[in-house]
Amino acid sequence: MAEEDRKALRRCTVHFVGQVQGVGFRWTSRRIALELGLTGWVRNEWDGSVRMELQGTPDAISSFFGKLQNAYRDFPIDYRIDDIVDIAPVEDEGPFTVKLR
Repeated sequence: MAEEDRKALRRCTVHFVGQVQGVGFRWTSRRIALELGLTGWVRNEWDGSVRMELQGTPDAISSFFGKLQNAYRDFPIDYRIDDIVDIAPVEDEGPFTVKLR
């Protein structure tokens, strides 16, 4: 990856709450992230929420959230982003994964 591309990377941790378990949320997130060339991971939390780390260009991350919302347009679920925090990018990370704890 070119130096200017590395500088353009953004990584954020996202906490989703609401109806996010038992509806394919992690796998849908993975499909969209891979489609957009994003890296990171997603996992279910014990409290029924979902935690994610998402890394890519700011434009790709923005597209991710739009595509995620669109994915549930015909199968509406009630979820929201409880918290989103920028963190340091991870060098040489592999493809986006679903963590099974």
